[in-house]
Amino acid sequence: MPDKSFLSWPFFEDSHRRLAEDLDSWAAREAAPLAQAGEHDVDGACRDLVRRLGDGGWLRHAVPEPGGRLDVRSLCLIRETLARHAGLADFAFAMQGLGTGPITLFGSDALKDRYLPPVRAGRAIAAFALSEPEAGSDVAATATTAVRDGGSYVLDGTKTWISNGGIANHYVVFARTGEAPGAKGLSAFVVDADAPGLAIAERIDVTAPHPLATLRFEGCRVPADRLIGKPGEGFKVAMATLDVFRSTVGAAALGFARRALDEACARASSRPLFGGVLADLQMTQAKIADMAVEVDAAALLVYRAAWTKDSGAPRVTREAAMAKLYATEAAQRVIDAAVQIFGGLGVTRGQTVEALYREIRPLRIYEGASEVQKIVIARQILAG
Repeated sequence: MPDKSFLSWPFFEDSHRRLAEDLDSWAAREAAPLAQAGEHDVDGACRDLVRRLGDGGWLRHAVPEPGGRLDVRSLCLIRETLARHAGLADFAFAMQGLGTGPITLFGSDALKDRYLPPVRAGRAIAAFALSEPEAGSDVAATATTAVRDGGSYVLDGTKTWISNGGIANHYVVFARTGEAPGAKGLSAFVVDADAPGLAIAERIDVTAPHPLATLRFEGCRVPADRLIGKPGEGFKVAMATLDVFRSTVGAAALGFARRALDEACARASSRPLFGGVLADLQMTQAKIADMAVEVDAAALLVYRAAWTKDSGAPRVTREAAMAKLYATEAAQRVIDAAVQIFGGLGVTRGQTVEALYREIRPLRIYEGASEVQKIVIARQILAG
């Protein structure tokens, strides 16, 4: 059984505790059975999960109703819980939030009315298109251009590593509009998946299967009213969105780590060895103790960042970076230790810890690699 004592921490309100309990039951019933389906039909599994998340009402936490707000503690609790049950369910939930976050935070009422309701209901799929072949962590190096032409912008360029690429109904795309050099000359747009001039150049196959693609824009004409915020505000839009969702990446890693710890404890307690069980060995006990400390330390950093944001802090750049950095790196160590405890079974397809080993690795890269988080943290400390 997973440790739920952290729910008594003062970071949470009773509504958060009820949310975690209700979602745990729902995920065991609705999400976990689809965990294996994604290995064979990842697109179909994701579409099914999005529909189920919408029908269950969970997506309203990622895509708030009019007048609502993004509660980061709820987002983190949902991602942790879903990740513990099924990594693909966590992915499906997270991308609905990330792919609409810029609209929620900066979009006009018309954009909100057009794009948010179907995503919230699980009837449309959202995507966030920021990365490029030569501009991943360095957003200021974005090369995709958007040139104003009458009542439209014309987009040209390439985006890659785009989650939900190929199945999304819309993409939030960041492009250079040239108001100023570097980061100050970017803008954000909502681009419908069927927009002329937008093509899926390549589907990308990765270790933990999920929809991923390279997008190509060639003379892609987008109505000017699909601009999010003002021209030149794209970097601000992207960073504010990541400021909300970066902590939730740490929460997903935390869910993976909790599941690995549970699996390792069950295996160590039942595996016969030297006249007893594996858990009798002090080396095993020490490893499990290290894993438990890593899990609790990650949880403290994740929920501190979430609580700080929900308490009204305008930015949580340092806190979110710390949470994302530590939780993802710690989860990698915890899962690796679980694989070691399982021995040969730990690297066998079909085993939970083997799947977790593949699931955790991308989290140390996306939404800012661990090395970038260290730069962010150091700059925040030195500036302060």
